[in-house]
Amino acid sequence: MNTNNFGQSGRNPNHCIACTVQQCAHHCGSDNYCSLDRILVGTHEYNPTEDQCTDCKSFLKK
Repeated sequence: MNTNNFGQSGRNPNHCIACTVQQCAHHCGSDNYCSLDRILVGTHEYNPTEDQCTDCKSFLKK
């Protein structure tokens, strides 16, 4: 699965997915929301114990 295209990227904010990562191509500018229908959240740790251990796998650099 190509995680960078998980969901549909319109430029309309999805008010169910708040996001402040302005460097992502799916970010909706001054609206702090993602434009995807859904995202994939994953981890880079074997046993995640803190929120810093999780990642948005749908991130796409602008």
